[in-house]
Parts: sequence; structure tokens; C-alpha cells
Amino acid sequence: MVKLLVDIGSTFTKVVAVNLDTLEIVSRAQAPSTVEEDVTIGLRKAFNEIGKEVDISRLQPGDVLACSSAAGGLRVVSIGFVPELSCDAATQAALGAGAKIVGHYSYELTRQELSEIEELSPDIVLLAGGTDGGDRRVIVHNGTMLASSANSKPWILMAGNKAAQDDLKKIFQAAGRDVRFTNNIMPDIGVLSVDRCQKEIARIFLENIIEAKGIAKVKAMSSGILMPTPVAVLNAARLLSEGIRSDGFGELVVVDVGGATTDVHSIASGSPPSGVIALGMLPELYVKRTVEGDLGVRYNIDTLVQLGEDRGILAQGAFKREMKKFSSAGTLPENEIESDFDMMLASVALDTAIERHAGKMDVVYGAAGKMLVQHGKNLTDVKCVIGTGGPIVFCRNPRRVLERASFSEEKPNNLKPKNPGFYLDERYILYAAGLLAEVDAGKALGLMKKYVRQV
Repeated sequence: MVKLLVDIGSTFTKVVAVNLDTLEIVSRAQAPSTVEEDVTIGLRKAFNEIGKEVDISRLQPGDVLACSSAAGGLRVVSIGFVPELSCDAATQAALGAGAKIVGHYSYELTRQELSEIEELSPDIVLLAGGTDGGDRRVIVHNGTMLASSANSKPWILMAGNKAAQDDLKKIFQAAGRDVRFTNNIMPDIGVLSVDRCQKEIARIFLENIIEAKGIAKVKAMSSGILMPTPVAVLNAARLLSEGIRSDGFGELVVVDVGGATTDVHSIASGSPPSGVIALGMLPELYVKRTVEGDLGVRYNIDTLVQLGEDRGILAQGAFKREMKKFSSAGTLPENEIESDFDMMLASVALDTAIERHAGKMDVVYGAAGKMLVQHGKNLTDVKCVIGTGGPIVFCRNPRRVLERASFSEEKPNNLKPKNPGFYLDERYILYAAGLLAEVDAGKALGLMKKYVRQV
């Protein structure tokens, strides 16, 4: 039995044909995404390429599973009270739901900030703030501001102090705004509860947002969009880490280098080593995703070249001729020099993104003397780093790129993995396995074990 697994991305639309009986990838194709016109144009081109090797004429819509990050992905603005607490909690919850954070605000919203949110035009505004039974004034103020907005497009998801729900229901109802309520993502200081919130974000995405983005046409060619692409990759990473009966790879990190962003997913406890005091305001999520919107290897060429020169990865003034060409979405290397340039861009993006995702160790001095303090997630014990995304998968030396994820004695305070094994999603199937896991987790795990290879 063959299934087609589709990713409609911002740059390319990818399709993988998988034989579930043999766990073989029988064909793979991609075409430039036609987001500005009609996403089904690019999708049909990819289908046509697949059709040259596989008979797909008899496939039913249920045999085609799709995810998408096209049209800007799932755009979310997060609003909280204290930046390091409820605002950070809202951002973490949204990122774990596959969102792209386009703005985040704390304390009481001003009219200027409300105007900024209107300009950002997010799909969802995630409204948090206050522990249960704690401060309710700020979240009610922010809800009142949002209700008065001239832009009625974004859904509002309230995930803050439950004591404010009744007041906010009246405020939003009177304004005729689309709003949903879920549990408080930070019910107490130092406690995160994001699962229900993330499920509600996914529900809003499926029921409303994909319709607004014009991706609904894909329903006629598939079983519909099941989830945002980052959620598919995150689901695959967790399945590969944990397995089904403790037969997974263990704690791992997946780095997805793309044209518009570089995403990092970690499945790890991130606990501090013995003798270290962790002073993070919030606990680190076991399943964590971060998105670096300034590290896309096509949309952020200037930034990456500057970072590469600063970090000694790129020689000063190198590849000037290639920079202009590679700033266009969908551009692929055509010669050895361009391949080297693309690999260097991927190296810079991965190096920077992992450094930002991992925690840091600081030395502080207090009444008890010198102490080591961990801020963020400790990845030093992670033994598996997996690279995915075209700039890694298709480069000439993937291991050279992936080695940038390793702990460096030059930056001993950055808690990147020490001595990890490096793996490559060489057939670009992590998103596909994340989709397949929705219907058959066992086959999805088998597919990844077969095609995610050590390099």
C-alpha cells in the first residue's frame, strides 16, 4: 500500500511516496511552492514527478497526508504579564504548537502596541498572564484592548488566570470577537502546563486558519492539512527519541535548516549536572522547539554572511558574487563554488541556532561563595544530533555542517552536546514520518530507523 506524504513549504513543496508494506521510499519529488498563486499548482507539479515512477492514479484522498508551513506558517503573537514568566510561557507554548512568533508583549498593552499587533496581522493572539488566583487586572486590561481592535481577523486564545475568564467572556462577547478559552499555561510560579493550550492552537489552525490561507483546496487532493509542518517534525523527533516500547534513539536534537528559518527541536530533560543550581524562571520543556527567523539560508543571506565572518566560518569578503543570486527563494547550487557557499550558510545557521537553543552556564558569587548557575536547557548529555532541511540534506559534506552542533572548549559556558553521534535525514522523511505517525506510529518509527542514517 502506497501513501503520499506532503509538505507544502514556504519555498518548496515536497512529496514522498512510501510503500507501507515494505517500508520503502519508492519515489520523492519537489517543486517550487506557488504560494502567491495557488498552492495546488506546485503540488500538482510534484505529483506529476512522482507519477513518472509510481502509479498514483488509483490513490484516494485518504492516501495523501499533508502538512504545511506555507503563507508564513502559523503566525502567533504572544502576550503575557512578566516577560520572564507568563510571556515566556506563552511563547514556549506557541512554538511547541508549530507557530511562528511574530511578536510578543508583556505588562499592560499600550495603544501603540495594539497598532503594532494590527500591523502584524497574526492568525492567533495568545493571551496569557497571572497565575490562577493571582493578578487579573493586567490580563483584563489587555483583553479589553484586544476587543477594541479594528482588526477582527486574529483568533484570540485566552490561556491565563482562570479568575479573569468570566470578565473576559463578557468583554469579547460584547465586541463580537472570536475567542476561545483554555487552561492557564502558568497556573503557579515555576509551573508550565502547555498541552491543552497547544491542542487548542492546533484545533484553531485546522478549523479556521488553513481556510483563510487558501490551502483548503488541498482537501480535494488529500485528506486535508493535518498539522503545521513544524509539529510533524516535532512529533517525528519525539517518536524517534522514545520509540514505542523504549526502542528509540534516546535524547536527541533535530536541526531543520530552511530557506526562511532554522528550527531546533530537542527531546531531552535538560537537567543541570550535579553541583549546579538552575535559576531559570520557568522549567525547561522536555519537548522544546525554537525558531530562528533571522537564520534562513535564503531570506537572511546578509545576516548569515556577517555572522559567518564574525565566527570565522566564512572568510572575510568571500562569496560576494554568490550572495545576490542565493537571496532568491528556491535557488539551488549549480557548481562547486556555489555548493561551498550553500554549505557555509548552513553551517552558520546551524551553529547559531543550536547555540541559542542550548542553555548557558554562568558563575555567580553570593553569600555561599562561588556558584555555577544554569540558564536554559542542558544538552551536553545528548548523544544524537539529526540534521534535516535541504541545505544540510543535499550538501556535499553533511557531517561537516552537523559538527557545528558540538560543544566547544572555546565557549565552555554554552551547553551544546558533547561527543554526539551525527545523523542525516538523507531522504527528507522526518516530516513524512510525523504525518504517518498519525495513522501508524509503528511504521513511522520503522521508516525513520531505516532512512535516518549516521554520518
